[in-house]
Amino acid sequence: MATIHDLVEKHRPDLSPYQALYKHFHANPELSNQEHETAATIAKHLSSTLPPAFDVRTGIGGTGIAALLSNGAGPTVLLRADFDALPVEEKTGLPYASTKRMRDADGVEKPVMHACGHDMHITSLLAAAELLVAARESWAGTLVLVFQPAEERGTGAQAMVDDGLYTTHRVPIPDVCLGAHVMPHRAGVIGTRRGLVATSADSLRITLHGRGGHASMPHHLVDPVVMAASTILKLQTIVSREMDPWDTAVVTVASVQAGDAENIVVDDARLAVDVRCTNAKAREKIRRSVRRIVDAESLAGNAVKEPSYTVTRTFPLTVNDEAVTARLEETFSAHFEVGDRGYTTEIAKLGGSEDFSNLATAVGKPFSFFMYGGVDPEVWDRCEAEGTLSEKIAINHSAMFWPVIMPTLQVACDGYAVGALTWLVEK
Repeated sequence: MATIHDLVEKHRPDLSPYQALYKHFHANPELSNQEHETAATIAKHLSSTLPPAFDVRTGIGGTGIAALLSNGAGPTVLLRADFDALPVEEKTGLPYASTKRMRDADGVEKPVMHACGHDMHITSLLAAAELLVAARESWAGTLVLVFQPAEERGTGAQAMVDDGLYTTHRVPIPDVCLGAHVMPHRAGVIGTRRGLVATSADSLRITLHGRGGHASMPHHLVDPVVMAASTILKLQTIVSREMDPWDTAVVTVASVQAGDAENIVVDDARLAVDVRCTNAKAREKIRRSVRRIVDAESLAGNAVKEPSYTVTRTFPLTVNDEAVTARLEETFSAHFEVGDRGYTTEIAKLGGSEDFSNLATAVGKPFSFFMYGGVDPEVWDRCEAEGTLSEKIAINHSAMFWPVIMPTLQVACDGYAVGALTWLVEK
């Protein structure tokens, strides 16, 4: 185990250029499926900045990239980083804060921010790549780096698979897949977890169809606002009244839209619904319940036609392989300091959902997803002493979310490298 630790300490690159690269990515985010400049920067770094070792394949599933380093006979390890950003207006006040705006898929101009830390994911994997190239005389096998677009839409990983990641683009099927995410934990913390680490997610837009008109003439209307109000309240009973209390789930109506004038009732009301589940059985039950309730409330409200449904996002459950994670526990505990400010085998579950596992399950291979903290240790310690962590620590997708660059970057780089070497270094 010390061998891997020694290799990482010996071959870790100077991270100063990567700090500058991180700032570049943070200041230049791009929305899902539009990450062209980001992809070009990644590909250029792999092809020209690092030694001429990687076979770089671009344009997979849109803007996705796969980079291969073949280094003799041995296992194949896939490391993944996602690189899309979010339609959030940054409020961090950082000197390298994003001021970028882009048009989304509907043509609407939006502010753009790396509010989920994907800029840290990209940068740390590139740094780990340099480390692993430098250490290649000490390991054998094939390293596959996957830089994935559109994670925020839940489509990027599957799009790369569907576009022939393992067939047309001839990326070798990995023996193991590893992914990682920066989280609102104290910087310096890194952790694994066996079993479930992220919920499934199903997002959909629902349209309730009424008949609009003048607000003073309700007898001539089929009011979609009242229909929507009843639907929203009833949807909140799914978790409280229909689910086993041991099955954690969330049903959220995140948006309601129905007109903007005081004296006009519009024809339609639109709901945006998000569902999170911790097991497949609960997920299917809630899917059926949402449909049943929406259809019933539409009928009860005398809707002019059946409600319309559009599924906008789906994410699988992320369940870490027990054996793979057990091996990571051995090497991570040997490299990182173990404790509440270092490595833990019980890192908190991901607050959101992930599509990373599709890269592994598509070819029937095991995977593990680890997490690490990005909050300035001084800020964390002060808030912890005050008891204000939940109030003052910005979370992912917040306009105030930003990982402190160091030690976050080094911990993430080491995590990727130690993870890969767990399989690539002969025991």
